[in-house]
Amino acid sequence: MSKIFSMQPLVHLAHQKNEDATRKFGQLIQQQQAAQTKLQTLEQYRKDYQVRLQQEIQNGINQINLRNFQNFIRRLDEAVTQQRNILEQIGRSIQAGRNDLENAQRKMRSFDTLAQRHIEKEKKLEEKLEQRQQDEHSGRHSARKVMAEKDEI
Repeated sequence: MSKIFSMQPLVHLAHQKNEDATRKFGQLIQQQQAAQTKLQTLEQYRKDYQVRLQQEIQNGINQINLRNFQNFIRRLDEAVTQQRNILEQIGRSIQAGRNDLENAQRKMRSFDTLAQRHIEKEKKLEEKLEQRQQDEHSGRHSARKVMAEKDEI
């Protein structure tokens, strides 16, 4: 009968931490993709407004509308800058998440290796015990056979 691996709770905890780190990393990647899409949308929107402004200038625009266009483009520029900052921040979070995931995987593999070694050690002990029992059984059987042969003589 094999002994229970005393570090099994730590193995389980390492697996949970790995799952949590994997899930968190996946969420960060999704956030990055969403932020990148939003940035591209803002940049395209800004380009479109710049083209519209150029067209309005060519067609003759009054001072109030020109100022409104310029103010709106300036706000779009601020939104683009803010979105780039968010994207950089998410990039740093992704790097930290990647490090966390790698650490969690390393710990999980270490504990899995220890657990596997324990299983192999217990298996070898069981095999030795079984072999010893078989040897004893064979020895008793041989002894009985020898005794039976002596009794016949």
